[in-house]
Amino acid sequence: MPSLYIDGTWTGGSAGTAPVINPYDASTVTEVDQAGPDDVDRAVAAARRAFDTGPWRATSTAERGAILATIADLLVRDREEIARTETLDTGKTIAEGRQDVDDVTAVFRYYAGLADKDAGRIVDTGSATVVSRIVHEPVGVCALITPWNYPLLQLSWKVAPAIAAGNTMVIKPSEVTPLTSVKLVELCAEAGIPPGVVNIVLGDGPSVGAPLTEHDDVDMVSFTGGLNTGRAIIRASAETVKRTAVELGGKNPNIVFADTDFELAVDYAMLAVFLHSGQVCSAGARLIIEDAIADALVDEIVRRAQRIRLGNGLADGVEVGPLVSAAHLAKIEDFVAAARAEGATIRCGGARPDAPELKDGYFYLPTVITDLAPGSRLIKEETFGPLLTVERFSTEDEAIRLGNDTEYGLAGAVFTQDMGRANRVANALRHGTVWINDFHPYFPGAEWGGMGRSGNGRELGPTGLAEYQEIKHVWHNTAPEPQRWFAGSTEGEQK
Repeated sequence: MPSLYIDGTWTGGSAGTAPVINPYDASTVTEVDQAGPDDVDRAVAAARRAFDTGPWRATSTAERGAILATIADLLVRDREEIARTETLDTGKTIAEGRQDVDDVTAVFRYYAGLADKDAGRIVDTGSATVVSRIVHEPVGVCALITPWNYPLLQLSWKVAPAIAAGNTMVIKPSEVTPLTSVKLVELCAEAGIPPGVVNIVLGDGPSVGAPLTEHDDVDMVSFTGGLNTGRAIIRASAETVKRTAVELGGKNPNIVFADTDFELAVDYAMLAVFLHSGQVCSAGARLIIEDAIADALVDEIVRRAQRIRLGNGLADGVEVGPLVSAAHLAKIEDFVAAARAEGATIRCGGARPDAPELKDGYFYLPTVITDLAPGSRLIKEETFGPLLTVERFSTEDEAIRLGNDTEYGLAGAVFTQDMGRANRVANALRHGTVWINDFHPYFPGAEWGGMGRSGNGRELGPTGLAEYQEIKHVWHNTAPEPQRWFAGSTEGEQK
């Protein structure tokens, strides 16, 4: 089956095909069509027509909500197939894949319910003869560009509100993990979305992403991915004054005070950084521990990290899968080499596993690194792998200072039994999400996004819908009279 979907038709691409690699063993899962700039032009043109002249603009919010609810039902129907595909594509465990599908379903149900809830507002002008309305309208043609770590989940955060608001779109998933994005577009078509409303083009950044973000007929770009690519997208979008919403990752602190339950602290510290082999934008890769418990806590994390079961995400009992690609594995190895060169201590991991059954995959051992100097590359840069760095503090003010010592500002956590302290620290941290005695949860009704170089805009929640809406003021004078502003315009005179 062809992999591109343009104007209601599945079609091949002008740039040949490319393999999709299973990171567990580097085998080829399938081949997918690759788009080129001409395909991008066709997809944008289809989205433009569908928005400007197609029947989509006439659909009611209730109708769009019903379509989103149907997509949610189809996700439930195909849950196992989609979860398995996500595991083959990304390497994550099947349990994580199933959870992803459930989370995606919840996102579509949330926006199905929200789509018809905001009819705008009436503004009191102080005049009985004026009706002043604030209405929400779709932005137009949206370019939706998604990352490789949570391809289906991140796409749902964009597609569901974009549909709810009445936009049309061109989807560009990561070339590394495109399969569940293609599947979601299939479900959109099955749910009855008209041709041209949802389009998908596959390919790399230079061939597909750049022409899409630079296109004159694209009104908005929503991007989730790396900082450097995000900067390039913002620069390109500025030429045509596009709206942009970008989430660019994080370097997320997990602050643990000495009064925290020890078992809780160990469990969440590991969950924060080793879930999906650390390939999570909100991963708690910076463990910041109060001195009094630091040694014992690190010792126990090291002990347990060495027992994490690596393997095929489809196999029973596997806790962590591989990294997504050979290129990403090389990046992680480079980070650890840099830590060693700086004189850091590798408490565990720091290498590929030696198990024969893992030799062909992109695996890296869960790694704990201590004795890093302030300002170390591993403390500052987003590593996106199973690398946990350890920092220590002795006072609350020092913990806050360390937690905010990053150019990013996506997420962070504080663990303590002192609720006054918990709220003081949460209020002081400059991060878009702060968890207290927890790590990683999100839900569709609460906004997600970052401060600083973690990006701008928000996904999820009512604000996630507002990102895809324009606000229009309609002033209706119900009893207009001549204003006679200019001299000589008196009644009865002819000009």
